[in-house]
Amino acid sequence: MEYARPVVYRYRWAILSVFALLNIVIEMHWVALAPVTSEAAAYYRVTPMSIGFLSMLFMLVYIVVSMPASYIIDTYGIRTGIGAGAALIGAFGLLKGLYAFNYTMVLLSQVGLAVAQPFILNAYTRVAANWFPMEERATATGLAALSQYLGIIVAMAVTPVLVHAYSIDGMFRTYGVASLGAAVLFFLLFREHPPTPPSLVDEKERFAVGAGLRHIFRQKQMRLLLVLFLIGIGIFNAVTTWIEQILGPRGFSAEQAGIAGAAMILGGIIGACILPPLSDRVRKRVPFLVLATSFTIPGLAGLAFANNYALLLGSSFVLGFFTMSAGPIGFQYGAELSYPAPESTSQGVLLLAGQISGAAFIYGMYAFRSDGGSMTPFMVLFIALAVGNALLCTRLTESKLIRRSEGVDPDST
Repeated sequence: MEYARPVVYRYRWAILSVFALLNIVIEMHWVALAPVTSEAAAYYRVTPMSIGFLSMLFMLVYIVVSMPASYIIDTYGIRTGIGAGAALIGAFGLLKGLYAFNYTMVLLSQVGLAVAQPFILNAYTRVAANWFPMEERATATGLAALSQYLGIIVAMAVTPVLVHAYSIDGMFRTYGVASLGAAVLFFLLFREHPPTPPSLVDEKERFAVGAGLRHIFRQKQMRLLLVLFLIGIGIFNAVTTWIEQILGPRGFSAEQAGIAGAAMILGGIIGACILPPLSDRVRKRVPFLVLATSFTIPGLAGLAFANNYALLLGSSFVLGFFTMSAGPIGFQYGAELSYPAPESTSQGVLLLAGQISGAAFIYGMYAFRSDGGSMTPFMVLFIALAVGNALLCTRLTESKLIRRSEGVDPDST
């Protein structure tokens, strides 16, 4: 079968930008109340766990919706798949803003937004494969992840300001208008694929979703990568959800916790701008994963034990820089390892592992906190798991696909 000569179109950046905007908005909704958990609990007259449950919902719903979302994306295309998520974001984001005063309506709206999230998160590597050449795909995936981090940093840094200025109602109305605007832009500007493919290196017939899943789980390296994501994303989700509760018992205020969370995400943004492009440039994934997982250990230690605010901010930045830059590299690495399985299927499986562990970690941190409310014992467990992750990374090997893209025999030693 002959394929058109690869052409790289500048419109790929418009595609990525529209996709990124949706990603920003959905992540804002995910952790909107995390930096103001105590105030939100008082406002709605519920427990802090009920506020944490609004974030946990995203992980629980993801477990159910992830594989159907990947199936839709891989079977019907990214415009249909992501479009389903965009429609849900616009509708339920606005509904949440209109009924922000009612916890039950906020909860129902959060369920709708949680259903939308897998249609966005599972499409990173598929958008990269449709529009970007092989040598830009970790970069494109990194920029998509960067937008996710931007959404979180907006929630961490801006939510307390909006809540104190306009109340929780005003904050959710602002986010609702942004949600509707992002959905409209998507339907106006997004396209399925360019007129000609961006790369020939992987123009091989793809597996269907079911066959792709079987292929993924037969790969030893993919099974190892699944464990890495199970631990890494689970820790990140739990720490992000309970940032105020982790720091509060040591005397840090809600504003300080929000700034520490923002420092973490800022580190992730900078890391996503640096490490994935470097990975593309040197055509290596494993060394960057080893580096990133190793440096999450001191980051977690500082977040768990620091009593000095400057040290806390530095630790948060380091944790974000390395943990969050590892994600897009890992997604692209997984897509290469599992080829010719569909990209959103491999990414969906990795994210699913992290969402399952994230939900368990979030519940465990709340259920097993000390009498004084401290979550430090669970943070010690996270540090031990991070050490295991770093050791596990040393057993990974580069994918055949990336070696083939640079003209190396993938079966050579």
